[in-house]
Amino acid sequence: MTSPYLVCLDIDGTTVDHDGRLHEPVREAVVAVRDAGHHVTLATGRGVVGTLPVLDALGLTTGYAVCANGAITLRLDPSLEGGYEVLEAVTFDPAPALRALREEFPTALVAVEELGVGFKVSAPFPDGELDGTPRVVPFAELMAHPVTRLTIRDPEGTDEDFLAGVERIGLHGVEYAVGWSAWLDITPEGVSKAAALEGVRRRLGLEPGATLAVGDQRNDLEMLRWAARGVAMGNAPDVVQAVADEVTGHVDDHGLVAVLGSLLPN
Repeated sequence: MTSPYLVCLDIDGTTVDHDGRLHEPVREAVVAVRDAGHHVTLATGRGVVGTLPVLDALGLTTGYAVCANGAITLRLDPSLEGGYEVLEAVTFDPAPALRALREEFPTALVAVEELGVGFKVSAPFPDGELDGTPRVVPFAELMAHPVTRLTIRDPEGTDEDFLAGVERIGLHGVEYAVGWSAWLDITPEGVSKAAALEGVRRRLGLEPGATLAVGDQRNDLEMLRWAARGVAMGNAPDVVQAVADEVTGHVDDHGLVAVLGSLLPN
């Protein structure tokens, strides 16, 4: 049998398609890898509320999960209330970044994550873009408390607009990743999927070489560089494919299946 690997999987655009559907061949492949003794760990930009249903659909009830682009690490245990505990939740003061971003993007929507609950928002986001039931609050309340993540969204903009705007602002003391559109996630400095997964690797006592990561977006760049074997999905932008060790098929063609199959006995 292949020695156990830490298998780190992004969710959207990697494990599920862009409509949020988990295809049966992918689910079967994840189950097979788990049953073969590998440590399957979801590593996602989603919050806890949005990650739990995917864990449930995949039958992942033990181990770990990384949420909010690395700001939150969960330990999964079916004996615990809700099936998990929060091992780490790294927070930061969102006020300085929010003030700068509001000046640069005055019409953008803003969301801050409420751990395990959902999001507080400046105004409603497009349907289905945020997990849980978002709660509209005054702008001042968005800045009032430390948060694990701050999200800025402009339904009328592009990712290029956001990249240019963020460069003009020069955000300090935080990490940021532009998503699949005009979507910007801001997390505490030093936080990334890669940093959180390194913590998981150490907890499991695995060698650095026993790491595999699969993703499709800019918030996966550090994770793909960190893993001994970083795999980009065929639907990933060129910048993501360029840093990967290899590129698999499109999410709609179940590209993850071939990657996971390579960990199984012939």
